[in-house]
Amino acid sequence: MSSFLKLTNFEIGRFFKLYVVLIGITILSQLIGLVVVSNGYMDEANNAIFQENLTAQEYVNTYGEMSLLNLTRTLWFFAPIALGVIALLFNIFFVWYRDWFGKNTFIYRLLMLPTARINVYLSKATSIVLMVLGLVAIQVALLPIQGILLKWMVAKDFRLDLTPAEVVLGLRELMIILPNGFIDFLLAYGTGIMAIFIVFTAILFERSFRLKGILFGGIYIALSVGIFLSPVIVQSILNVSYLYPAELLILEIILGVCVSIASIWVANYLLTKSITV
Repeated sequence: MSSFLKLTNFEIGRFFKLYVVLIGITILSQLIGLVVVSNGYMDEANNAIFQENLTAQEYVNTYGEMSLLNLTRTLWFFAPIALGVIALLFNIFFVWYRDWFGKNTFIYRLLMLPTARINVYLSKATSIVLMVLGLVAIQVALLPIQGILLKWMVAKDFRLDLTPAEVVLGLRELMIILPNGFIDFLLAYGTGIMAIFIVFTAILFERSFRLKGILFGGIYIALSVGIFLSPVIVQSILNVSYLYPAELLILEIILGVCVSIASIWVANYLLTKSITV
């Protein structure tokens, strides 16, 4: 356990500077965006009221209230989130290929450490999961802060105050990274963790067998996804719902756990039997 924790801390440290930059970009972009969107709304409201001789209530009835949803529909809000997603997806591959193609093929030094090789695999996966959860936590913390700032910048007559949960529910795209409810959160991110294991194992196929490994890795990904989605695929093909939604959910959870365990087992086999140092 000590070796695993040290390796996880080491992997996070290698990406930490870029990770801090991603956090900074997210915070600055969304806060600046809030100022821009809020000021823009108030400018439009003041101009319309002056030119059309409207009351505040008439303006709101015609053009709508200002809320955090106005911000979430802009690039100020979504661009840093997309950048973080892209960076972390890139890091799924980078954490392995950096070690193989970097200076002095660092992967061999990692695999020669006095610990089980599977700890290298698990520490890399854990570091990515922790960084994803960290960015999600930052976003969760930002929403109430943005709500407070919105109250300072937009007059009450023009403002619709929403809780963070209402903001998430009001934008379908945001529910992808902030699922509604703890169970949905576990299911969504559990599926993401399974996907990381599958891709990591496919990478190890490629590293073990080179050109043939690309084919093996592709087959492994297709097989894993096929097994995970098999209940849905079967029901779609037969156009018959054999399972109740709750039963289908439980079966998918079981299959997801099985696929994850299989990926770890295959990865351990490849690390110990196919990759030599």
